[in-house]
Amino acid sequence: MSVEKSKALFEEAKKYIPGGVNSPVRAFKSVGDIPRFIEKAKGSHIWDVDGNEYIDYVCSWGPMILGHAHPEVVNAIKEQAEKGTSYGAPTELEVKLAKMIVDMVPGVEKVRMVNSGTEATMSAIRLARGYTKRDKVIKFEGCYHGHVDSLLVKAGSGLATFGVPTSPGIPEDFAKHTITVPYNNIDALKKVVDEIGDEIACVIMEPVMANAGLIMPEDGFLEKVREITAEKGILLIFDEVITGFRLAPGGAQEYFGITPDLSCFGKIIGGGLPVGAFGGKAEIMDYLAPEGPVYQAGTLSGNPLAMVAGIKTLEILKKPGTYETLREKGKKFAEGVKSAAEKAGVADKLCFKNLESLSCVFFTDKEVKDFSTAATSNTEAYAAFFKEMIKRGVYLAPSQFEVAFVSIAHTEEDIEKSIQAAEESFKAIKEIL
Repeated sequence: MSVEKSKALFEEAKKYIPGGVNSPVRAFKSVGDIPRFIEKAKGSHIWDVDGNEYIDYVCSWGPMILGHAHPEVVNAIKEQAEKGTSYGAPTELEVKLAKMIVDMVPGVEKVRMVNSGTEATMSAIRLARGYTKRDKVIKFEGCYHGHVDSLLVKAGSGLATFGVPTSPGIPEDFAKHTITVPYNNIDALKKVVDEIGDEIACVIMEPVMANAGLIMPEDGFLEKVREITAEKGILLIFDEVITGFRLAPGGAQEYFGITPDLSCFGKIIGGGLPVGAFGGKAEIMDYLAPEGPVYQAGTLSGNPLAMVAGIKTLEILKKPGTYETLREKGKKFAEGVKSAAEKAGVADKLCFKNLESLSCVFFTDKEVKDFSTAATSNTEAYAAFFKEMIKRGVYLAPSQFEVAFVSIAHTEEDIEKSIQAAEESFKAIKEIL
């Protein structure tokens, strides 16, 4: 497999773009490889500039739940582009997508469109602070909520790979308002709330951790978090940028039956275009300008191209049987990879996780239940596995601490080929595990 064109482009990119990429994980640094520069994508496959074809389990980090370049989504974008790409004024499309989100998500009565998941979490926290008139925020170790200054404290995702607990450039005065507790540790949360609950504006969390690998909430954990926050008047924010519209039509809050006060979204609701949103109880959302005193704005918020892509994506997802199909495909892929590891004789050195169409293989023999156990993973072994898989035409996340996304477009043949590639790859790296 030749990657000469990607290699040359990467060198050229580094002359003009910091690190040669516009988001750190794309650099393939943690797997010690050359980032593939992508030329096109269709369905479950992507092609790089060297002409190599891959079965894609990154899916643009989640939003391509229907697969790449879905014809109905593409046509909707084309039709809207002919009418204009941005107005900086209200449109009927914003109302339509907002209504769809409100109808689908249990905890959302009103919603504000933004342009990214980071913008959504940043705005939701500002709203929570303004509404409660408190300053402090609790987050869970390893949960990633975008590159918001006050939240890059022991964050997961790319930072977990780099082993950096915080980022330079963030004043201590910002970070001191953020308290980090271990995920799935209700006693640690209760201790903080008992001590300074009256100072805490919100608890923000991924209901399912999906930016440090895939880590599920233990039985009763989400229920207890909801109970503790409600007792102290602390707003509970679910960051559903990954789980939203993926685990169920109403996201993790529908899936687990837990209703937060505020919710943050991104990725899927833009159908692959830049988008984000945050919503919640009307009483809280009405505290936003222009109705209330908490300021939040955005020139491209509610951009018509993102709105039509999101509307069409949600319309397709709402069709009967969609989530059952996603679950079956996700399960087949995850169970197949586990079976491949068993055949290769390495399964006892790995930890397998699967939830609906999300999955992850941690390269550790420990049961992963929080960020500290995830961090025991052998990242060198994962890097070797990644290289073997991409060599066989399977494109996984270039980091141990991410998930594999299965889309509606993945075929049985795609999954079978991927499982076979996994078996061969596990055998190839057996000696270093």
